[in-house]
Amino acid sequence: MKEIFNESGVFVKYREKKVRLENGHELIHRSEQPTELWWRLKEAIKGKRVRIVVYEE
Repeated sequence: MKEIFNESGVFVKYREKKVRLENGHELIHRSEQPTELWWRLKEAIKGKRVRIVVYEE
């Protein structure tokens, strides 16, 4: 196996926002947005058989 991608950063930006409805209830609106790092990884592994190992900093 050889290394084809080695970068660090945040893959996906994640947000939560509380929303109050007209009837008084609250919902939590969640959204995820891929970052540039995510797209670079996706392009690097496209069409390849890979093993991905993720470490938390």
